[in-house]
Amino acid sequence: MNIVVTGASRGIGYQIVKKLLERGEHSVFAVARSGNELESLQQYGKGDAYNFLAFNLMQENYNELISGITNAFPHVDVLINNAGLLINKPLADLSDSDFDNIFQANVKSVFKLVRDLLPHFSDQAHIVNISSMGGYQGSAKFQGLSLYSASKGALGVFTECLAEELKEQKICANALALGAVQTEMLSEAFPGYKAPVSADEMADFIIDFSMKAHHFINGKIIPVSLSTP
Repeated sequence: MNIVVTGASRGIGYQIVKKLLERGEHSVFAVARSGNELESLQQYGKGDAYNFLAFNLMQENYNELISGITNAFPHVDVLINNAGLLINKPLADLSDSDFDNIFQANVKSVFKLVRDLLPHFSDQAHIVNISSMGGYQGSAKFQGLSLYSASKGALGVFTECLAEELKEQKICANALALGAVQTEMLSEAFPGYKAPVSADEMADFIIDFSMKAHHFINGKIIPVSLSTP
């Protein structure tokens, strides 16, 4: 399979790419703002199985990214939209730019990448959007995460709409609403909190879900959580 992973420079995204390359069965295109970490992943790939691009998903023009992906792959089988931004601030301290940045990173970047890759998805392609329990209806909510949770809620609804709109093209879309996972992002938001699931463990789950779940489900927001902080 040809697999695109965003947010691949650390945490869950890094582990997803590392594990895919170690398995040696798939070709991977990794995307992140930092090129150094992406380069370090080369040690796990063989031959032409690994391609990467240091690209800021916050920018407006995605031509460079789409060209990079389509030059590397004749088609895309799996897109894992893992990149995200978390801002932990009380409502009174949030700025307009905070709002714009978090929705650009967590929602608009997914919209732009999916839209621009539409002609390049294979039959039975699977779009996997990494959401959060913070955006899952009825879940526990936390002070300071209003924008983050709202953006992840929007991502979930967007995923449901994608599945409906793309079903005639045989493209599936699902979202995983993750609970607490021990990543750099979690540590920054909740210093001192120890999550029960590691990035390594969650990466295994996401890979297996990406490969198999779309043969059974489409347009679903799946809670994947042992705990929330």
